[in-house]
Amino acid sequence: MKDYLKYLDPQVLNKISRLDLKARLIVEGYIAGMHQSPYRGVSPEFVAHREYVVGDDLRYLDWKVFGRSDRLYIKQYKQETNLICYVLFDVSESMAYGSTEVTKLEYARYIAGALSYLMIQQQDAVGLVLFDSEIREMIAPHSNQAHLNVILNQLSRVNPANKTDFKTVSDYIIERLERKGLIIIISDLLDDPHNILAGLNKIRSKGQDIIVFHILDEFEMNFPFNSLTRFEGLEQIPEITADPMALKKDYLKEINEFTDTIRRGCQGNRIDYTLITTDKKLDVALSAYLATRSSK
Repeated sequence: MKDYLKYLDPQVLNKISRLDLKARLIVEGYIAGMHQSPYRGVSPEFVAHREYVVGDDLRYLDWKVFGRSDRLYIKQYKQETNLICYVLFDVSESMAYGSTEVTKLEYARYIAGALSYLMIQQQDAVGLVLFDSEIREMIAPHSNQAHLNVILNQLSRVNPANKTDFKTVSDYIIERLERKGLIIIISDLLDDPHNILAGLNKIRSKGQDIIVFHILDEFEMNFPFNSLTRFEGLEQIPEITADPMALKKDYLKEINEFTDTIRRGCQGNRIDYTLITTDKKLDVALSAYLATRSSK
């Protein structure tokens, strides 16, 4: 079995496969299904060109444009799918942290794998964007089963590095969003909260439905250190040695204010926000979120 297939955890998939990830907004597809669509009819209609990215169907390459410009462009049509979803996946250095063998990055891979599987089972198209301070990789959305392997394989090869800069990421995504759909963000959000919220609000202003999975380690939330400890810096923060008991009260205050700021900002703009720590059983956490979303 290919190593990346481990991110399709049977226990998780069994829990969520009975649930749907529905769009709350009108989406611009036309296969009859669970999502509202403003279109009628089934005839593909050419819309525009855009530059080729990894994962695009080579059948839609415009060879005439290539012959004139020596650059690869894709012919775009009105999508033959209910919903276009992009998974924005944080690959910054802080995602490598883990108080156990399960890092935030590893936990996030399972979330991305499970949700990508669910979207494709619904005949929806899913793409992947890897980011830190900039876009590291982008895989165009498709809805076939083979495409799921492309996403999982890319997730398995991630090497975390660099800081997070969500403003750069949001600006990049906005330029490439051509119609309403679903944006799923999986990140520890270790950036200035105002920067995070400004980026989210920009994406939301384009009519996108947004889900944020805020992934933190249990130790980051509870700070269970009792003796003199060396804290290793990530994302260009230097390491320090300190007495954690002298820091604990202020640290817990800061982390709670940080998560509350993000939560309130999301709720104020109808953005789904879910905080998950890596000690939680993923099948329980993910199925609980999907059930709650479906009931709204």
